Amino acid sequence: MAKNQPIISVVMLNYNSLDLIKVSIPSIYKQTFNDFELIIVDNGSTDNSLDYLRNNLPQIRIFKSPKNSFSIGNNIGIKNAKGKYILILNNDIELDKNCLMELYKNFQNSNQKTGMWATKILNFYNRNIIDSVGLIVYPDGMSRGQGRLEEDQGQFDSINEVCFPSGCAGLYKKEMLDEIGFFDEDFEFYVEDSDLGFRARLAGWNCIFVPKAIVYHMYSATAGEYSRQKAFLVERNRLWLTIKNFPLPLLIVTPYFTIKRYLFQIYSVIAKRGTAGKFVKDFSSFRLIIILVKSWCFALVKSGKMMGKRRVIQNNKKIVNYEIINLFKTFRISAKELVLKE
Repeated sequence: MAKNQPIISVVMLNYNSLDLIKVSIPSIYKQTFNDFELIIVDNGSTDNSLDYLRNNLPQIRIFKSPKNSFSIGNNIGIKNAKGKYILILNNDIELDKNCLMELYKNFQNSNQKTGMWATKILNFYNRNIIDSVGLIVYPDGMSRGQGRLEEDQGQFDSINEVCFPSGCAGLYKKEMLDEIGFFDEDFEFYVEDSDLGFRARLAGWNCIFVPKAIVYHMYSATAGEYSRQKAFLVERNRLWLTIKNFPLPLLIVTPYFTIKRYLFQIYSVIAKRGTAGKFVKDFSSFRLIIILVKSWCFALVKSGKMMGKRRVIQNNKKIVNYEIINLFKTFRISAKELVLKE
């Protein structure tokens, strides 16, 4: 392994995740491609995971984050990375042994404006079920994994352009990150990968899906499912994403698409289908409404700050509005699929 300037810097967060990193980290060191460094950013663990890392894997570079935050932690890792390419990994994953090699072969042959690469993410427990093959987007800023919960029958086995990668396992060119900025630290958790992807797209960078770069994901093992905090952060951050990144014509019509999504969520609650349906099994419809209202209120409080970020992003964008709208047409998900598909 190159010690001074590796080609790839793998950045992974740790927060009381001893059982998870005992699976994920060995799979990284079993890669057929070995010109990489592994950076662990600890978000304030109180278990024995840091002792495990220091005692068993002294070659890992460890940094500490002042706050348990996906955005802040990964940014610390990126700032300290020596590689030309940054692989952001969740800690609840296992890599196929050829994952890094397949990414390496692809970015070696990619054009200069390719700045992101999406992996094929499969379910850790049922390995013929797809978790994500890149993200697809809804016109109000929501996104989800393309192909999620489909059986993997070779339908996504071609190298293709996708909108942007999932933050669970996405590769980014360091040159691109230096140009557009890292993860937005105001987001903390959720939607930060979509926000970064949108900013990259606006700056003229594209994303390639690499089907042989396979990752197995224990979905929501780190963050959990259907929590009140998750529902709040997803909706708040979705609003911030639109304020920052959407061209004015699309921003104006975004409320229409949000209302349409809310109508499907009402049906989802009644039919007990989709994420909203599962949420109200544990909480209540009233609680979900309160969370949505709270999300909007918090989003509006910082809307001025987001407008400041918008001015910078829009002034530096390299593509025109019709190209942005074409992205939504090409990589779009319907409100029905977004809400009713788990």
